[in-house]
Amino acid sequence: MPVQLWVAVVCAALCAVLVITTLTVDGKRPLPGDRALHAWALAHRSEAVVAAARVLTDSGTGVWPYLLAALAGILAGRSARGRTISAVAALAVLLLGQGLRLALMLAIARPRPPHTDWATRASGFSMPSGHSTTSALVAGLVCWAAAYGARRILRWCVWVPAVLWAAGVGLTRIYLGVHWPSDVVAGWLLAAAYLAVMVTVTRGRLTGSRSR
Repeated sequence: MPVQLWVAVVCAALCAVLVITTLTVDGKRPLPGDRALHAWALAHRSEAVVAAARVLTDSGTGVWPYLLAALAGILAGRSARGRTISAVAALAVLLLGQGLRLALMLAIARPRPPHTDWATRASGFSMPSGHSTTSALVAGLVCWAAAYGARRILRWCVWVPAVLWAAGVGLTRIYLGVHWPSDVVAGWLLAAAYLAVMVTVTRGRLTGSRSR
């Protein structure tokens, strides 16, 4: 079995465990560890860090993720036609992933932490975290693009910032009090499983390019 499929199976299984556990808890209350990490975040807030967290968290929603996905596709292409195809494909992968995340969120319908704990605006249900899932999907697309479009020596210069950005966006959702930690972890696992499947299914066919 390809490595990507192993990643998909493991991440999907872990995500399923989180979801099933949440659904079996009366009132879909926080899982073990959620309250402690949530309380720690509330106790360690400062105005400066909250302001910075709001800026970072806003980069994980709205138009920015779609612009980054399109740019990732452009980077992956090896010709004008290839760049167009891969940009459209990257956006399609992101949109499909968003649809999957939204369907799961509505099916779980987990309440968010108390509104009095919020340090930023939020809407909808809590699991999986939309910002965390979206930023992880985009980071994965950026890493995929770098694997195809960047020279070997430059790939880590793209991969590391992309992963750190996605991790940072997810952590801000906990710090700002709008998600339980398990919501964020579920978003990361969902994105990882979905992207691993997409890489396996579309491997080498979206750009017409070969890894260098």
